[in-house]
Amino acid sequence: MNNIAPEIMPTPKESAFTQCDVLVVGGGPAGSACAALLAKKGFDVIMLEKEEHPRFHIGESLLPANMPLLERLGVAEEIKKIGLLKLGIEFNSPEHEHVSLIEFSDSWNKDLSWAYQVRRSEFDEILFRNAAKNGVHTIEKCRVRDVQIDDKNIAPVHVYAEMETGRAITFEAKFIVDASGRDTFLANKYKTKQKDKKHSSSAIFGHFHQATRLPGDKEGYISIFWFEHGWFWFIPLADGTTSVGAVCWPYYLHSRKKPLDDFFWDTINLSPQLAERMKHAKLVSETYATGNYSYSSTISHGKQFIMIGDAYAFVDPVFSSGVMLAMNSAFKGAEVVETVLKEPTKAPAKLKEFQEVIKHGPKEFSWFIHRVTNPMIRELFMYPKTILKTKASILSVLSGDIFGNPKIWPSLYAFKFIYYLSSVINLKRSWVAMKRRTHNIRDVDSTVQ
Repeated sequence: MNNIAPEIMPTPKESAFTQCDVLVVGGGPAGSACAALLAKKGFDVIMLEKEEHPRFHIGESLLPANMPLLERLGVAEEIKKIGLLKLGIEFNSPEHEHVSLIEFSDSWNKDLSWAYQVRRSEFDEILFRNAAKNGVHTIEKCRVRDVQIDDKNIAPVHVYAEMETGRAITFEAKFIVDASGRDTFLANKYKTKQKDKKHSSSAIFGHFHQATRLPGDKEGYISIFWFEHGWFWFIPLADGTTSVGAVCWPYYLHSRKKPLDDFFWDTINLSPQLAERMKHAKLVSETYATGNYSYSSTISHGKQFIMIGDAYAFVDPVFSSGVMLAMNSAFKGAEVVETVLKEPTKAPAKLKEFQEVIKHGPKEFSWFIHRVTNPMIRELFMYPKTILKTKASILSVLSGDIFGNPKIWPSLYAFKFIYYLSSVINLKRSWVAMKRRTHNIRDVDSTVQ
């Protein structure tokens, strides 16, 4: 892991040199949270962000499990000012005349009964500036180009970066935290990034004004709409804007023969329920499209680095798990860095614990994600069962309460048993659904049109 491309190594005349204890690559929720926590622990921390805050980012829906983490970071009141209260989830199916409304308050942990919908440009900037307030040296418009890590000899980590102006900077750190998001800096460098073959998907999304929301205290619900080629999200924000996106099979996005805006509206019209909510809506942002949606790295750490958040793994956002998993990995990652730098003899055990935690979240959500378009799982979401407290356990998962809550697992296993039993009873329907899904996730050219 100590190879570095000579052609990009800056010469002494053109580079600046900066030393620190920990260098964090990426100033999103994972990087900002981890950097702030480490600075609070007394470490000299530098955080590099390739863009400048505020910057656009998708993924506006938080989970109740985010709330305690925001409290611990000291930003809960700031987030409250920009957030729209989110008390539950609305599911819409083209095969059902009714809608399914479920509330987080029906989960096992009554303290995790609400969250916020947030504009990510504002949310991410609050976390980034909070890191600076806690003593992190933050540098924006600075893109990391390469890194030199020698795990065998435990030499200082050298990071080679470039400012937007073209100025090269060399950093020397004792430890590096990769929070580079979907850039997956270290996973790409070491070729450890693997596409999730069980869930190949693409997305198309944008922001709208005048979309029709649910009434009263349900205004802040996230709404999910299934349709032929995948599912839609509908996320209302506090300023009146609504984020709408379609997560669809790659072949569908590659079938586009018209401008992206027009194709997006055509896609929305494939869901009559969503189209009704959007009949007065106006697109007020660029329409975005992205592919290669779900992936993970085969490694999460070395002796002198860790990967956190989307730099390690990204899963389909149907259950809004992204920010929560990112921040949870940041908190656990900060513990790892502290142990490595202060109590190195305990580092192997702490790194093993980190590996288990960072794999656990995507794994638990992925079981549902891989089946979210299956008619059997759809039935269970449209008619949630209270038998054996399965509804409470599912809501605990949807709340993000999957770390350290042993109460949920017996009922969660019961839910999975009911799912498998239903699949056997409806064997022909399940077989058809499985064959269709196998066809849908087939490989296509990964270039988004």
